[in-house]
Amino acid sequence: MTRGRLTSEQQAILEQVKQIAAALGETLAPFTEVVVHDLRSPKHAILAIHNNLSGRNVGDPATELGLARIADDDYPQVLANYANRFSDGRQAKSTSIGIKDSDGHYFAALCLNVDVTLFRSISTMLDQFSVSKGSAVKESLDPSTADSLRERIDRFAVGLATTPQALRTDQRKALMQALKEEGYLDLRRSMETVAQHLGVSRATVYNDAR
Repeated sequence: MTRGRLTSEQQAILEQVKQIAAALGETLAPFTEVVVHDLRSPKHAILAIHNNLSGRNVGDPATELGLARIADDDYPQVLANYANRFSDGRQAKSTSIGIKDSDGHYFAALCLNVDVTLFRSISTMLDQFSVSKGSAVKESLDPSTADSLRERIDRFAVGLATTPQALRTDQRKALMQALKEEGYLDLRRSMETVAQHLGVSRATVYNDAR
């Protein structure tokens, strides 16, 4: 199907979707990324992005689901709670809602991406908090994997009620000091893993670790 410019009806609907996305972004911050796609411009589909967890920007292209809806108006309108993954390896849970006009054609989409790793970290913290004094505490952290390093960073961010990407400079420096003291920075390619997970350059990570 050939996709042209937005009609006045589509534009009006899209403006309402953008308002809904903004409200959801505020309500679900900082753990859920909310994205509005204009499927009429697949190469520059992202119109708005709130609580940016994926590192994408306004003007970036549509995802595979967006392209599927462009090609087929019978494609499922709601895909809820499917497993997904951010580019740096963090696990996510996503929901994608296709937006149709009165003719039944897809022209936009509203997507939510939840950072599951943060909630798993919260669950781990709650489990530790609920252990009785007389109970034997088992150490479940395996410092030999990149996943354990990401989990440690997530737990640090959760303790500050924020996300790894939103850490301030002073908070990043405190994180790097904690990682150094706990031996995480001795792991192979640890600085690269930290940089990817924080969404900063390796030079920034090395500077914060001083």
